[in-house]
Amino acid sequence: MGAFIGLFIFLVMIAVVLAIITVNIYNRLVTLRNRYQNAFSQIDIQLRRRYDLIPNLVETVKGYMKHERETLEAVINARNSAVNASQQAAQAPGDPAAMQQLAGAEAALTGTLGRLFALSEDYPDLKASQNMAQLTEALQTTENQVAFARQAFNDAVTRYNTTREVFPNSAIAGSFNFQPAELLETIESPEMRAAPQVSF
Repeated sequence: MGAFIGLFIFLVMIAVVLAIITVNIYNRLVTLRNRYQNAFSQIDIQLRRRYDLIPNLVETVKGYMKHERETLEAVINARNSAVNASQQAAQAPGDPAAMQQLAGAEAALTGTLGRLFALSEDYPDLKASQNMAQLTEALQTTENQVAFARQAFNDAVTRYNTTREVFPNSAIAGSFNFQPAELLETIESPEMRAAPQVSF
């Protein structure tokens, strides 16, 4: 009888230890998921700032580049696509489809802005405009802040995914439906990847 009680107490203690381990792992996964979701909100803030600057840039450029209507429309369309992708990604940070759609929309927007800035080189009055210089500087600052926020998000996602994938965490994560999170990669267009050509 004493051995039976001892075995029972031993099994209860093991069950309590396993329950404590499970709760700790679950809480750790929730904490890490909240961190990467918060990190995405920082990206979202910077992207909204960027999106808000673009109409001002287009209005500034419009007066000087009357013959570049197609490029201006491409910038506005790319901005609108990026805004939509950002809104979808904000609803599900870390979701693979949302992150890939956002990365693609951002790459398209960056490409059209690059074409706009390249064309602006042909307009000396535009280059000399103080408003254009301020908007360009604000956009560059925002781009840098987006890059820092993206790095913080990707670090948080990597930490979450790593914690989620190791044993025994993987068993707990699978049981409680903790899905893997997707990094927000920078997708470069072929023009962005091409090395600049220098001639002497």
